[in-house]
Formats: sequence, C-alpha cells, structure tokens
Amino acid sequence: MDKKINTILKIVAEASEPIGSAEISARLKELGIEMSERTVRYHLKKLNEKGLLKVYWKEGRMITGKGREELDEALVFEKVGLVSAKIETKAYRMDFDVDKKEGHVILNLSLFNKKDFARAQEVMAPVFKKKYATSDLVAVAKEGEELGGITVPEGKIAFGTLCTININGILLRHSIPVESKFGGLLKIEKGNPSRFTDLIEYKGTTLDPHEIFIKSRMTSVGRACLGTGRVLAGLREIPSAGGPEAEAILRKIESAKVGRVIAIGRPGQAILGWPIGEQRVGLVVPGGLNPVAAAEEAGIETESKALFALIDYRELKPFA
Repeated sequence: MDKKINTILKIVAEASEPIGSAEISARLKELGIEMSERTVRYHLKKLNEKGLLKVYWKEGRMITGKGREELDEALVFEKVGLVSAKIETKAYRMDFDVDKKEGHVILNLSLFNKKDFARAQEVMAPVFKKKYATSDLVAVAKEGEELGGITVPEGKIAFGTLCTININGILLRHSIPVESKFGGLLKIEKGNPSRFTDLIEYKGTTLDPHEIFIKSRMTSVGRACLGTGRVLAGLREIPSAGGPEAEAILRKIESAKVGRVIAIGRPGQAILGWPIGEQRVGLVVPGGLNPVAAAEEAGIETESKALFALIDYRELKPFA
C-alpha cells in the first residue's frame, strides 16, 4: 500500500496543474494499478491531512514542498528500477505519429544561466553538426516563459533536447518492443564509434546514467567532435524477428528528426564490444544530452533532467 500511495504522490508531482481523483485513477490503471476513484479520494484526503498535498479546488490537488521531500526520502528499495520504470511509462504515453509527423514527444530539459547561453550555443553547435545529438530539433524558452510544464526561473534559459526514448515509443506503437539496457559512454576514435567504456544499467539506478556521467566529468564530447573522445550513448535490444521492420521505421524516425541510430547490430551478435542476447538485435543511440555535456566540459554551468516532459512536436525548431 505504501508503494501505491507513493505512486499517487508521483502522479500529482508530475502534473503541471491541479489534478483530480478521476485522472489519477486512470493513470494508476496505465501503470497496472487498479484503484477506484473513491479509494483514490480516500488516500488524497489522508495525504492532505499530512500536508503532502494542497487542494486548489474541489477535486484538484498539487504536491507541496513537504510532499516532495516525502517522495525524495522514499525507501531505497522502492526507488531501485525507477529510471527503467520511467522509461517504460514515458514510452507508453508519448503518441508521436512518425508518418503524419504529429503528436507529443519526450523532452530532456536543461537550464542555463542567461549570460552563458550564447557561448553555450557556440559550444553545442559542433555536436549537432556531427550528429552526436539525438535530433537537430530543440525547444528554447526565456525566463518567465513556460516549457515542459514549468515556468523558466529568473536569469535562466530553458533548453530542451529530444530524448532517445522517443525511439522506444515509436517502435512500441508499431508493435516492436524495445528493452533499454544501459546508458553509457561510447568511445569515438578518428570519427568512428569504437566501443563502450562505461555502462550503467537502467534497472539498477535511481538516477539517469547520462546525468551521472555529465556531472562526474566523464565525457569528452567536444574532443569527439574533433575526432577522438567519449560521447553519451544508449544500448537497446529488440527481437531479431522485428529487425527488418524496425530498420524501416528507424529511417522514418530520422527523416522526421526525432531520433537517430549510431549502429544496428546483427541477430545475437555483439555490438560495439557488448554482447547481445540470443534472437535479439542491438541498437546504439546517441544521448540526447550530448550537447549539454559539451557545454559542461567548456565550464558552462547547467542543470539537466532527462525524460522531463512530453511536449507537442510543433513546439520544436531546428537548432541554430
């Protein structure tokens, strides 16, 4: 029951506006948790009494600061696998149609100091040019504007890059299941991908692997743009039976500019130094936060959150 209550808190915390029991019950069902509206209202009342939620109208509630602390302090064993669960949820909820080129896509969000952004754009430009970013499409918002459900703080600029999990979601819509195995660092030698040097399994971490690598100063994306370095990349697996269809869809994904692939393996064979399961095919995708990693390497302060929000594809524009 504690896990279900924490899930209710998470749903309210992720909402950009006050949310009611009917919508919470529907979202719980999406996550495989059957709970009636009446039961949800009962738990919401208890959470209100503890000061974890605030009522904004008869049904609408939002999380309080105390509520966020409660989520952050949840037991570690409940948090394990949180990133993998978030990946699956976001992939399921994104609804981008790759043929019509419309719908919602998953955005990573980074905050820059306003005074640093012009220089950051100069540093990030080669990353987009060399195609180490997931996509050339981005979203930008100034202080006081909204992006991904948040209002940009004073003195900041919000910079959104497309997340690699968009590929998962699009393939899933075509009945091709994708397993996100690892987030890692991929060595680039003389302009070509060589091998993974570091990997973090999504199922075993509560933090996004690429956020960890950036803040640990383990990337060298800027040097990779010159020929040799280490970039953020992800390893995916799909059933080998879906390989040919997946390759056709991946071409459409790249044409729609919502994702790209660095390498596609052969059934059951290792890809860039990493073994792949029997009757499986490996996919290596560039990290959506590679441009931000290059900025961090240049000494530009950033604050990033992967898998941040779903936004309308029409809000995106080419990086300039």
